Amino acid sequence: MSLSAVIVDDEQLARDELAFLLKDVGDVEVVAQGKNGVEAIDLIREHNPDLVFLDVQMPGLDGFGVIQKLLHRKVPLPKIVFATAFDQYAVKAFEVNAVDYLLKPFDKKRVAQSVEKARAKFEGNSPSAEKIETLVRMLESQKPQALKVLLKAGGRLFLANQRDICFASIEDGIITVVTSGPNGMEGQSNCRTLEELLDGLEGNLFWRAHRSYLVNINRIKEVVPWFNSSYQLRMDDKKQTEIPVSRAQTKRLRELFGL
Repeated sequence: MSLSAVIVDDEQLARDELAFLLKDVGDVEVVAQGKNGVEAIDLIREHNPDLVFLDVQMPGLDGFGVIQKLLHRKVPLPKIVFATAFDQYAVKAFEVNAVDYLLKPFDKKRVAQSVEKARAKFEGNSPSAEKIETLVRMLESQKPQALKVLLKAGGRLFLANQRDICFASIEDGIITVVTSGPNGMEGQSNCRTLEELLDGLEGNLFWRAHRSYLVNINRIKEVVPWFNSSYQLRMDDKKQTEIPVSRAQTKRLRELFGL
C-alpha cells in the first residue's frame, strides 16, 4: 500500500533529512513540505495526505494546535507522526491519537517503524473524531496561556498585557499592535500572520474583523454604519482608529452586539 505524506517542520535540515529517510522506506510519496503550523493546515486541506510528519515545537501554531484547528474546521485527520527533540512530548502525542512519535535526530529504523504503524492503523479501527477532539481539548486546557505579548518599538522590546491590546493590523507582512490605556503604545509583533498572533491570544476576547485586522472586542468604542449595509469599528486607542468590518464578518458583528 502506497502512502502519501506531508512533512512539516520549521527546520529545513530536519525536513530534508526526513524526506531522504522516507525515500529508503519505499511506497511513501512526500507530496508537500511546510515550515509552520499555518502551512500545515493549508497543505493537509489541499493534499489530503495519508500521513503527516508534524513537528511538535514550532513558533506560533505548534503541532498540537494544528490538530485542534483541523478539528474545529471539520477537516478529516490524517495519520499523525509527531517529531520532537524532547521525549517528554511522547505521552501527549499518544493522547491525541498520534500513530507514533520520532525523536530528533531521526533514525532510519524508527522512521520505517512509524510508517509500518501507520499502515496498520489504516487496516484497523481508529478512535472517532469526537474522542480525539476531547483529548485535544484536555491537552489545550493544560497548556499555560501567555498573558503578555512581546512587542518591538523604538529598538526596545516591551511586554504588553493581552487585555490592553486594542487591535492589530498587517501590511506588507508586518504586524503592528496598538494598545490602549494610559500607557498606550504601538509596536511590531514577531508573528508572521494575524492567525499566528490570534493563536496565542484569548479566543473569546479577540476577533478577526477583517483579513487585515484583529480587534479586542472589549476595546470597541463605537460601531459606525457605513456604505451598503457595511460597518466600521471605532476603537478606544488614542487615535480612535476606525477599522473596517469585512462583509464575511458582518453577521458575526450583528451577533456580538445584537444589531
